[in-house]
Amino acid sequence: MDQFTTIADQRAWSRAQLLAGKRIGFVPTMGALHEGHLSLVRVARQKSDVVVASIFVNPTQFDNPEDLERYPRTLEADLSMLAGAGCAAVFTPTPAEMYQEGHATFVEVVGPLTDKLCAATRPGHFRGVATVVTKLFGVVRPDVAVFGQKDLQQVLIVNRMVTDLNLPVEVVVAPTVRDPDGLAMSSRNRRLSAAGRAKALGLPRGLELARQAFGAGERQSLKLIELVANELLVHENVELDYCDVINLNGFAEVTTADHRCVLAAAVFVDGVRLIDHIHLDGRAIAVADVDV
Repeated sequence: MDQFTTIADQRAWSRAQLLAGKRIGFVPTMGALHEGHLSLVRVARQKSDVVVASIFVNPTQFDNPEDLERYPRTLEADLSMLAGAGCAAVFTPTPAEMYQEGHATFVEVVGPLTDKLCAATRPGHFRGVATVVTKLFGVVRPDVAVFGQKDLQQVLIVNRMVTDLNLPVEVVVAPTVRDPDGLAMSSRNRRLSAAGRAKALGLPRGLELARQAFGAGERQSLKLIELVANELLVHENVELDYCDVINLNGFAEVTTADHRCVLAAAVFVDGVRLIDHIHLDGRAIAVADVDV
């Protein structure tokens, strides 16, 4: 596996692959990798000839400097995992390489995708995401990019950006990977103590209870939200950041749920922010499911 730290070197490698007629798959990450990331690499391998991953803790998507500082960094372990998963190359730039002095251009998606959920509680976050993904696409030049469904709002924003800017990249959504106890895999999970993890399990448990209630006929969003809140707020040092029912037809918050709705939540457990969601009818979500 090749490792590149400069834009010039990564571009040269990608150019050689494209000239050889190879299809490039891309998995952008911030490192601290886990099985969820490796599942994205496997999907990318199925859809391309060579796979590039990036490891870059992007400073422009953090609204809290302390959160940026605390984000786990495990580069050597990450490189070993990517090599074992079959990546052909990994791009590991520094912040100075990606945001050179005088950087003054940002990419921002506006509208219903960016006025709720994580966008409402983390101002500027998705502007940073859209900007860095655009820059990474320009460097890596992928034919296909794979994102995890756990970050549903993020992947929908990236897909909107790709569509609106006519970027020649296919955006693929891969299923959320969960640990055996049900917690969605996340790099932030490693910051949880054993007691914190036990409290965090209220999130997937509450979402599943809501899905079951929907299946049994419950349609009031508030009732579904209460099922999640009740599983979490019984614990100390647990704060619900948001919990909303969103209709994928328009990506709007609704008071009455139907089969096109997801229930999405973010929670702080002992200061660690976790996100998760569930499609209320139990289906996996594809980009084509969203009409916005």
